[in-house]
Parts: sequence; structure tokens; C-alpha cells
Amino acid sequence: MKMRYTDLADELYHAPEDALPTGVRVATAKRGGVTVTRVEIAREGLERPRGRYVTLEVPRVSLLDERDESVIEPAAAELRALLPAAGPVLVLGVGNRRVTADALGPRTVQKIFVTMGQRSVPVQGIRPVAAVAPGVSASTGLSLQQLAAALVRQVRPAALLCVDSLCSSEPERLGRTLQFSDTGLFPAQPDHSRHLDAARLGVPVLAAGIPTLMQSEEGRDLVVTPRELDSVIAHGAALLAAAINRALQPRLSIAQLGWLTN
Repeated sequence: MKMRYTDLADELYHAPEDALPTGVRVATAKRGGVTVTRVEIAREGLERPRGRYVTLEVPRVSLLDERDESVIEPAAAELRALLPAAGPVLVLGVGNRRVTADALGPRTVQKIFVTMGQRSVPVQGIRPVAAVAPGVSASTGLSLQQLAAALVRQVRPAALLCVDSLCSSEPERLGRTLQFSDTGLFPAQPDHSRHLDAARLGVPVLAAGIPTLMQSEEGRDLVVTPRELDSVIAHGAALLAAAINRALQPRLSIAQLGWLTN
């Protein structure tokens, strides 16, 4: 069953190498029980923006948590390769915490290891990190673009990392896939109000997420979500936050980061 929208690059570009569009490269590898697919888009004019996309197919997220090193370590390594080598990072939890399928971003931000602030003392080897869930325009009166631009001007990060719930076109991938990209936040819907990128904000914009919904073939206003959605969001946020923390703070172990954030 195929649906109209997907945020996952490897669902768009999974054909044999000789059938891929010009400028697209796809490579897949196994890391333990995790399948890693890297998609590189080298030109404009395709269905997704130019840049790098990494998806990790994992066991059901609802059965994982921040202690699952076999998933966290490869996820952190892939994300770290997309980030600037140094400098502050602002983690933005995008979405509506009151809507379960859209709450991944805000829930993830709650578990980010924050090292910036008025009382923070710079520690050698610890990267400056700030995190915020700005809410939705209906409750703030400001668009995500306006809020993100204001935060970037104030924090002046080396990169902005946006965490958001994703849309898949394949039901078996809901709650079973992580995606990272260095192309900005670019939802599949062309008129979506959440678009954030380097051209708009003046800093590199990365995106991270887990697919939590898909469009129903019965109508564009209907969506399908995993049966265990509450667990997908709770466990997925913990897992994603652990991977982000490990990517940003490679000198700290997963156990140390877990203790610091809990």
C-alpha cells in the first residue's frame, strides 16, 4: 500500500542504481541489527532538496529506550557525520505536544543534555547545547519560521537541529525508522508551514525524526498511526534524544548522558 506523502528519502529513491535519477546515490549497509541507508542528492530539481539523508531501520521503537546501545551508537555516529565539527548547537523540538502523533519533537527536547545558560560554566570537551520546544503558531501567534529566526539570532549556533515527527508511505516503517538529514526541515507537503533551511536562517539546519503517521488512501485529511502510538512517542523520544546527546557529546558515555538527563 503506497501513500502520497513521505518524508523518507530512501522511500523515494530505492530503485536499482541504474534506474535512479541523475545526481542521486544510494548505499545500504548493516550495522549489527540496524540497516543504514544513505541517500545523497547532488543536484536541485528533484523531489527532495539537495543534501544527505540517512535512515536507520531498527526494531520497533516502542520496545527500545535510551539504554539500547546497539541502536544509539550507530545513530549517533551517522548524525555526528552531518553536524559541524565544533560550535554551539540549538535543538528545536518542532510539533504540538498536545497531539500525540506530533509530539515527538517537544518530548525529545525534554531529554536533551543542555549545557548552555547563564549559570553554565564552560567545560573542556563539552559542547554548548541549547534546546527549546517553541510550540505551534495557534498558541504563540508566531510562525515557526519567525520563532526559529529569533532564536538563531539570539543563540548564534553553529547549527540548528530540528526534531519532528515524520510521514512515511509504508505502514511497516511507522515507529521503526529514524532519519537524519543536513538539508533543513522540509516536510513532504509543498505548502507546509514548517520549512526551515540554511537559506532562510543563515546557519546549517539539520533534521531528525521518526515516522509516526501516514496519509490514508481514503482521503488526504485522514491519517494512519501505529497501534502503539503512545509507546512510539515516549520510547522514540528517549531513543532519539540519547542518540542526539551522544552525537553532540562523544566524550560522555551513553550511561553518563542518561544519568545527566534523568
